Amino acid sequence: MKVKFIKEKNHPIVTFLSFASIPLTGLATDVYLPSLPSMATGLNVNSTAMQATLLIFIVSTGLTQLFIGNFLDSFGRYRLCTTFLLVFSLSSILIALSHSILLIYVLRAVQGISAAVIVVAKRAYFIDTYSGETLKSYISMFSIVWATAPIIAPFLGGYLQDIFGWQANFYFLGIFTLIILLGDILFGGESLRDFLPFSIKSISSVYMYMLKTKDYTLGLLLISISYSMLIMFGLSSPFIIEHVFHQSAVVTGYSALLSGAALMTGGIISRALLSKYRNKKFIVAIGLQIFIVTGMISTSVLLTSNIYSMMLFVILMHLTSGFLFNNFFAWCLSRFESHGGVVSGLTGGTLFIITSILAYGMVSILSVQNQLSLGFAYAALIISNIIVFFFFQRFRQTDIP
Repeated sequence: MKVKFIKEKNHPIVTFLSFASIPLTGLATDVYLPSLPSMATGLNVNSTAMQATLLIFIVSTGLTQLFIGNFLDSFGRYRLCTTFLLVFSLSSILIALSHSILLIYVLRAVQGISAAVIVVAKRAYFIDTYSGETLKSYISMFSIVWATAPIIAPFLGGYLQDIFGWQANFYFLGIFTLIILLGDILFGGESLRDFLPFSIKSISSVYMYMLKTKDYTLGLLLISISYSMLIMFGLSSPFIIEHVFHQSAVVTGYSALLSGAALMTGGIISRALLSKYRNKKFIVAIGLQIFIVTGMISTSVLLTSNIYSMMLFVILMHLTSGFLFNNFFAWCLSRFESHGGVVSGLTGGTLFIITSILAYGMVSILSVQNQLSLGFAYAALIISNIIVFFFFQRFRQTDIP
């Protein structure tokens, strides 16, 4: 079958579409965060059942990313990506029409699989198309672009929930991916020039080689711990803000916007300090996290917490976690440049799986329902980060930006 390659003149448009697709996994989780309490009431289920819709999406996305890179390196990016853009769009509309939590669970799994294929293919496009400093520059922008989802999505979702109801969030996801699909059909094409033979044995050996590389594996843990802070807040904040502080879904959206803006700001600062100060900046960032979480817990014990005090500490915490995430995410993606699809999928997949376990585990085990319990959950993640960073420094083989 004849392969349709991207025309040279269309690369700027395809690059824009690829960047627009990268936040999709975040959009699919964050846009309906303000609607979780309303959905729980409308579907007659409890908060845990609604939080499971997030967990199912994150786990299915993570598991799919682990192996989809092999297919993308062997069969190309374009056809798989456009197919799953259509699947994602249709599943979003079906969720909006559904009244069954069980059907929503199934459709969220379908969405997770689809989003994984789309995002890994779009990240691999950059590795296929660019090289050298240009590639490093684009890769360092990934987490910044990714952070647009937790900024825009809950803010938009809060208003959609307030005006139209929770279904509007999923109609938005369907329309958004449909627009990208049309753009890909009109301007896109295949970016992979050298298709690798599909061999389970050779693929397994590549995976084993990557996972046995100690600094890469430890880097995966570092980005997962950093991103878990954002997901943990996303899981617990709608119920804290709307049930404990008695605020509206719009306020939940604004709070998530500030949280995401902090994450993006940390990424921007990280990019501005690219290749500067080396290890010192990471030690400073982790030190600041210790100081912030100490203040968060102390304030909860000594004073009466409210939404303003909680959000102040959340913003500071997510700013530092965004700083750490951006550096180590870029490092992980550029660690094995000869296997673009595989490293993109393995990095993203492992990130989502570990993040879902950490975030959902913290929320459940520590019963995160207020500022104090949220502070203890942050503290547990910071301690984990310190331990992992110590071993990462011992085994690191290449410089981090």
